[in-house]
Amino acid sequence: MLYWIPLQCNIDSMAITRTSRVYTISLPPELARKAEALAKRDSRTMSELFREAFRTYYAQQSRKVLEEIGEYASRRSPGYMETDVPGLIKEVRSVTPARRRHRVGALGEKNSRT
Repeated sequence: MLYWIPLQCNIDSMAITRTSRVYTISLPPELARKAEALAKRDSRTMSELFREAFRTYYAQQSRKVLEEIGEYASRRSPGYMETDVPGLIKEVRSVTPARRRHRVGALGEKNSRT
């Protein structure tokens, strides 16, 4: 003999937390076909494909910014070597007054060392 017992579910007590954000994007038809074909070829979901595309884009942009910073630094200070750094720091500190913060030690004493 089979009995049917209704299953009760309280959705409010079963909070489902999502750790990712959902976005809706639109693509031109040709680009959408290419993305779908690429996802199918690599056995990936579209979400995985776009996550990887963003990571790649972000890495490229980060490299571009670092290259721009490097170019700027080379124009501003050509020829400096790592061994020049202590002398440069001393030179800058002699011109600019040091800003010291007073820190309170464990016993409530002021410490002027930074």
